[in-house]
Amino acid sequence: MSFLEEFLLVLAYSVRTQLAIIFGVVFFIGFLVLGHHFSETLHFEGYLAPLADAIRPYIEMRYEYAAWGALFTFFGVAIRVYLKDRKRFLQY
Repeated sequence: MSFLEEFLLVLAYSVRTQLAIIFGVVFFIGFLVLGHHFSETLHFEGYLAPLADAIRPYIEMRYEYAAWGALFTFFGVAIRVYLKDRKRFLQY
């Protein structure tokens, strides 16, 4: 059995790995969308109005870091669960 066949076979039967990958992508997109929404709806009145334009990139950067962190964490979980399921399915 080739590596690709083995990988696809375990991935097809491992629901936990599939869920970890899906959650990683969903949380990545969700953090980016929410970060953009929160930074665009940031408004200050009066003398602090120019401050909103100055801190908007920093807020988006924080949400971007959180999105990448969620993606890498869920992919790490997916790899760990994949290896456990590989041992269980293929009995190595």
